Parts: sequence; C-alpha cells; structure tokens
Amino acid sequence: MTEKPHSPAPSSTHTADQPSESYQLVVAAVQGAEDRKGDNIIVLRVEEVSYLADYFIIVTGFSRVQVRAIAQAVQAQVELDLERSPVRVEGLSEGIWVLQDYGDVLVHILMPEEREFYNLEAFWGHAERIDISALLPSHVSS
Repeated sequence: MTEKPHSPAPSSTHTADQPSESYQLVVAAVQGAEDRKGDNIIVLRVEEVSYLADYFIIVTGFSRVQVRAIAQAVQAQVELDLERSPVRVEGLSEGIWVLQDYGDVLVHILMPEEREFYNLEAFWGHAERIDISALLPSHVSS
C-alpha cells in the first residue's frame, strides 16, 4: 500500500499497542456525541477509498439545539482527550447540518431530514463500517 500525501505524522501511526491519533479522535468524538444523545452514530473508515479523511462520523440530532449541543460536546471531548480543535466548522449557526473538519476525521451531525436526503452512508457505502460498540463498550446501551 502506498502512503497518501497527507498522511499523519509518524507519531500518529497505528501500532498493535497504540491506536492511531485518528482512531483516538474517533473514540473521543463518538463519546461526545453519545453524551448528548446523538442517534444512529455511524463510523466509516474511508482512508482506503478517499483522500478526504481517514474516518467519517455521521450522527443524527433531532432538533437544531441538539445538533449544536452534539457538535459542542464532540469538540469539547476531543479538546479534552487530545488537545485538538477542528480545522474548520461549518453549519453551527444554522444547526441543521454541522460539519467538523479535524483533517483526518470529518464529523457530520445532521437533522433526520438532511441525513435521509444526503444519505452519506450510501454515498460512502464502499467504506468499512466500524462497530461503535467496539469503540466504547461501556457507553453503548443494548
């Protein structure tokens, strides 16, 4: 496998004992989304099919207030755990579809109608789905 031009620095590489920084960011973001009752959280590993990012996280919020709250919780958890802020945030004032761009991880938080219309899961359907219960077994309720 060839390395992508924007690959993370060597300190972020994945080893058997140390998960990659991208993976750690996914864990933190999912935890933040779950803390604000984000629904239908999907994690896609897109690094094999896209140069945009290593992972996409897609979350549903049921009101503009909840979408914003999820976005704020994700950002706070990532800052707390990894001391990273998003490179760019779009849509926060509208609260319909918030995109948080961390470079290696893109977090999409959408209202149900937008999620259904844009259907990002289908568009990126060829990407590997990550089981979030494997990420945070203590936070996922059955």
